[in-house]
Amino acid sequence: MRGPAYSLPGAALAAFGVLLAQTPLKTVQIPEIPFVATSSAVAAAMLRLANVTERDVVYDLGCGDGRIVTMAARDFHARGMGIDVNPDLIRRARDNADRAGVEASVTFEVADLFDTDLHEATVVALYLIPSMNVRLRPKLWKELKPGSRVVSHNWDMGDWTPDKEEEVDGQKLYLWTIRDGRRRRAAKESPAVR
Repeated sequence: MRGPAYSLPGAALAAFGVLLAQTPLKTVQIPEIPFVATSSAVAAAMLRLANVTERDVVYDLGCGDGRIVTMAARDFHARGMGIDVNPDLIRRARDNADRAGVEASVTFEVADLFDTDLHEATVVALYLIPSMNVRLRPKLWKELKPGSRVVSHNWDMGDWTPDKEEEVDGQKLYLWTIRDGRRRRAAKESPAVR
């Protein structure tokens, strides 16, 4: 006896098409880097290096499971915003924040980090690749207020000299502070940061 006249891959593709037609998708840029979790020890060190306090609003660009923003709210009493292009990771981040009891202090959004408005941030946390850090520099200089801090796990910002460097568990951490001169220079640059 012969089976149905369609192939399993074809049926799976058809089912996927039906699912896509029923699910509204938010359009975001394809991720350029895979999710690799920052350890809790490194996340805590990043927040300490940036001198996070209850007066801060911490943005984590490429937040993954949300541990940096959640830790900023739970341990430093800051508010936070996590941005990632992966909806599954954003769901996990929200669940983690709920379990930590900080859901009222943090927000997570599925978005392209280059389209995210950073004006409210006082601290920006990054664990991206070097080319993305460098592409992000003009946006940071333009949108962050003087005194805001940028902290990066493992990767620098090209020729932007960090204010501090630290090593934790074999991982490099970098800290920069936004200065008014950087903002003036960024305002003169082209508005395109891609």
